[in-house]
Amino acid sequence: MSVFQPPQLLKIAVFFFALCVNFPVPCSAEQQPIPQAMSIQFEGDLPFTPNPLVLKGYLRRPQGAGRYPAIVLLHGCAGFAERLDQRWGERLAAWGYITLTIDSFGPRKIENVCGKRFPRDQEFDPFRGLNFLAGQPFVDPKRIIAMGFSQGGSLALLAVERGANEQIYQNKFRAAVAFYPFCEELKGIATVPALILIGERDVFTQGCRDMAEGRSRDFGNSRTTGEGSPLKLIVYPGAHQAFDVPRTTPIDFSGYHLEFSQSATDQAIEAVREFLHVTVGGGQ
Repeated sequence: MSVFQPPQLLKIAVFFFALCVNFPVPCSAEQQPIPQAMSIQFEGDLPFTPNPLVLKGYLRRPQGAGRYPAIVLLHGCAGFAERLDQRWGERLAAWGYITLTIDSFGPRKIENVCGKRFPRDQEFDPFRGLNFLAGQPFVDPKRIIAMGFSQGGSLALLAVERGANEQIYQNKFRAAVAFYPFCEELKGIATVPALILIGERDVFTQGCRDMAEGRSRDFGNSRTTGEGSPLKLIVYPGAHQAFDVPRTTPIDFSGYHLEFSQSATDQAIEAVREFLHVTVGGGQ
């Protein structure tokens, strides 16, 4: 993709102060309080995309000097960007990473797109977040990861898939993490390492297995075994969609069974932490 000047930060306001907590990383003399979340707006217009857009998001950053690795967090079809920031933004920030959780629906006045196709322009939101972060003096532009959940997981994988979108922009993601994504329409030929975490009893699991193992699909997955950058698939026994989202009782929503699994969550946390260290190193 062509050269793009990083978007200008329009407004930053304190959203809330996150106190140091025992989960996921205990406080200690070495462990600093979790960086507070800032509610932000940033210009999201990109070359070759229609309709200039001002996106909203939640930014967390360490206060120390230097450039840090960063993670763009992408929510699922039901939205809830704020909850995603509280669930994973806090955790990743406690590990020393900058996080930007994008609210793709608020600026578009959308409640959810579950059971529907997401707006065509939304597939560029990962790049909007990438270009914003790459323009910040506290971010290492060579160490930015796309990490998404459900629909957001599909967008994260699409952002690093060989093709037109990935080629247009000068800034590139260093890796991608996808929790329980829909893989049917993805080719799976990643330009950088990718990690997929999914539950065995998730309706999306077989499509992701086929993609990762290079089996042909009706929607045209063309990846062959070993093609592209390494793609690691982890399937958690007995787990469902949204296995990392704490809830009191399992629910069925828009044709999906959603159920929390502490075991799968704990294992996924360790898998993500290891993957981040391997691909972009630890936070400073």
